[in-house]
Amino acid sequence: MATYGELPAELATERLRLRRWLVSDAEEYRGLWVERDPRALRRIDADGNPTVEDIRGWLVDNPLAADPGLGLLPIERRDTGEFIGYCGLIVGQGSVDEPEIAYELARRAHGHGYATEAARAVVEAAARTGRRRLWATVREWNTASFRVLEKLDFHRSDRVTKDDERGDSIWMTRVLDQAVAHPTAGTGGWTNEVR
Repeated sequence: MATYGELPAELATERLRLRRWLVSDAEEYRGLWVERDPRALRRIDADGNPTVEDIRGWLVDNPLAADPGLGLLPIERRDTGEFIGYCGLIVGQGSVDEPEIAYELARRAHGHGYATEAARAVVEAAARTGRRRLWATVREWNTASFRVLEKLDFHRSDRVTKDDERGDSIWMTRVLDQAVAHPTAGTGGWTNEVR
């Protein structure tokens, strides 16, 4: 089994900062659950679960909300500090070697290119961990996610997970550019600041 570097706990782009989860993010994180499409697998159930307290517990127990070496990072706007969603790498339906990129933004943040900007930073950071491929699974009805992934050079694979109730999941994939993972000699390395 190959050894990979860890996804950084903080990334910055021109407009965004991706950072570790704080317990105080629980309410905003639950707000994402409330806004999810009715066809999504994980939604607030009829009893109101998960509650804000449930989510606080998750964030204390697993502050990156993922497997070791991977992570989901909250996204905030650099100019205002406003929480607008999350982006990162998870095992999901992939593996530690070839993880899945995941992102979700609050509806108020849609249409501004934030998902693409955050996901680009995560893709570049994933390449620096030594990984060679990423996956994404997208419900066939989620055209906005397909647009984001296509901008990041993901393409459809031959894999489809059938789901007559929620819509099929289309497997998207991208081979990572190893030139990003290994800076040229004399550059002094790289920064997590992605521009």
